[in-house]
Amino acid sequence: MTSATPSAPRKPYEWSRPSGSVSDFYAWLRDKGDPDTMAYLQAENTFADQWFGQHSPEIDDVFNDIKRRIKEDDSSYPVQHRSWWYTSRTETGKSYAIHSRGDAALTADHIVLLDENVEAAGHDYFSLNAFDVSPNDQLLAWSLDVDGSEMYTMHIRDLSTMDDLPDEIPNTTWGGTAWSANNQWLFYVTPDDAMRPHQVWRHKIGTSASDDVLVLEDADERFFVGVGLSRSGEWIHIESSSKTSSECWVISAHDPTSVPRSIAPRQENIEYQVDHWGDVFAITTNLGATDFRIMTMPVAGGEWTELVPHHQSKRITQFDCFENFAVMQRWEDAQQVISLVTREGDITPITIRNEPHEAEVDINPNYSTPGVRLSYQSLTTPLTTAWFSLEDSSLTTLKKTETPHCNLDSYVSTRMWITATDGTRVPIDVAHHRDTTLDGTAPCLLYAYGAYEASLPPWFSVSRLALLDRGWVWALAHPRGGGEMGREWYLNGKLDKKRNTFTDTIDAAQSLVAAGICHQDKMVLRGGSAGGLLVGACITMQPEVFRGAIAEVPFVDVVTTMSDPTLPLTVTEWEEWGDPRTEPYATYIASYSPYDNTGTDVYPQLYVTAGLNDPRVSYHEPAKWVAKIRHDSPKTTVVFSCEMGAGHGGPSGRYEQWRDEAKTLVFAMDCVKPKPQT
Repeated sequence: MTSATPSAPRKPYEWSRPSGSVSDFYAWLRDKGDPDTMAYLQAENTFADQWFGQHSPEIDDVFNDIKRRIKEDDSSYPVQHRSWWYTSRTETGKSYAIHSRGDAALTADHIVLLDENVEAAGHDYFSLNAFDVSPNDQLLAWSLDVDGSEMYTMHIRDLSTMDDLPDEIPNTTWGGTAWSANNQWLFYVTPDDAMRPHQVWRHKIGTSASDDVLVLEDADERFFVGVGLSRSGEWIHIESSSKTSSECWVISAHDPTSVPRSIAPRQENIEYQVDHWGDVFAITTNLGATDFRIMTMPVAGGEWTELVPHHQSKRITQFDCFENFAVMQRWEDAQQVISLVTREGDITPITIRNEPHEAEVDINPNYSTPGVRLSYQSLTTPLTTAWFSLEDSSLTTLKKTETPHCNLDSYVSTRMWITATDGTRVPIDVAHHRDTTLDGTAPCLLYAYGAYEASLPPWFSVSRLALLDRGWVWALAHPRGGGEMGREWYLNGKLDKKRNTFTDTIDAAQSLVAAGICHQDKMVLRGGSAGGLLVGACITMQPEVFRGAIAEVPFVDVVTTMSDPTLPLTVTEWEEWGDPRTEPYATYIASYSPYDNTGTDVYPQLYVTAGLNDPRVSYHEPAKWVAKIRHDSPKTTVVFSCEMGAGHGGPSGRYEQWRDEAKTLVFAMDCVKPKPQT
């Protein structure tokens, strides 16, 4: 028997906005120190635990389906870096990876460098961030987070003794690391109070972190700072970028205490990234090129020369330099394409799959190499590591992720194009079991994101198979706001065009029904973070389209958050969403913000998640939204779970992640079950 539905106290509060005063009875939930906040979150967790407890047999069944199709004792294909071969592996019963190396591919698992299970002992949460071996292969810089806050403590491990040196650097971030050529200096990044990576520091090995030297600071709150070492090992790269502009600096790895040199001063709406390529720097930029082009500049400085010209709607997203060639990744017509590029600018695409798929440049740490490692996957093809040989242009499979107890030929994936309300063609990737008849009776889980120019290629998922085996259709929509169709696709789904993201997703759902692929009363929508905003916006705009919705760490209180520059990451987000402290964004954002548009409608059955230590989407956003739905729409079924010891990504251990996913899938299944009439 489920306990009484939680109810958060209503405490009067008024926000002053350009469009007028707005009441917010749940503003107090922003205060972690308020006893009512913790009491409410605990009440919601108790309610969620009891709800899922009633579905334990189904959850166990799905969890076991997931687990039996994953090879628990598994390892990555070894990769050579200088004279060592590196790999990582998982072992049955252990939640985290073990990282090792050897003097040959066959012995890559012999010398354990770092066992995440050992480091995670005693912690409910564990996340490894930095893992960077020094140029002489004797030191390892590694960092960990044990509460999901994304504040990492950096350690330096002596790989001859496997002991950590006294060096300990607290409060670093995910902005990267870089070693000097002489192995004496480590560069790293720290965040400001808003969790924005904003400073690059230089640490001398064997000294106290209090003696570290500030190398570069970006005071502009719109910009995120990162650092890394070029594949050539010659240059330390620093990049600071906002959503619309960037600037890059270089430091000789052989002269690590020198002053950073800017490649080009920043300009509004001009982006560029830099990689070292022999006697030139290769520059990927949108200067005079909406979908980017490749330029080169002499290492000593000088004019930029075009190498790869701009092609409309063929967005260049990556350009990696090796000694005798470069590898370029583009998005073309909602498909990633990887090509080889010569120093003369000749382009040769690499054919990988005929079906829509993900295609990535894999780990390739060596600058001098006779080929390149790639990885690919699709809705029906597990993650595969492959080697492309420059000598004969062959593509050889190195490793395909094993899926025991599974016949992958039982599944089908296709791509369809639908026409949105305004006439725009929108791609959708669809997967189902061969035995599922597409006659308009199947339930469907529709997934979408659509923000930050983040493109979602069709990826493989063992847990998804558990859904397909039960007669479901799984669909991945690519609404405007992502980058699958080029930069314009992104621009037409941000700022004052953000509503296109939501209407594209609603049109995708309705088109799947109209095409007879799924049942109109069995549509469940899922998304996380900015995709959680998408979920919230869609169900408040047209709740009748969906039977259920899953909003994971959703960004749903958009006006309030974007109006408060003291909150983490707010200022950096204005270029994506707009600043609602002024018009027209005050009114426009309020027109779709889920929290501001929650009313008395009966919404689809809803599962919402949050992380108490989440630095990206604060826990109070989903908490406030759920509290408001419970009060304003009491007939809506809502289950809300807040991870009290984790952050944006939820639980960290793989077994906990599998069970968490099983719970989510069982919730989706429950949404489409016939409910007793009341």
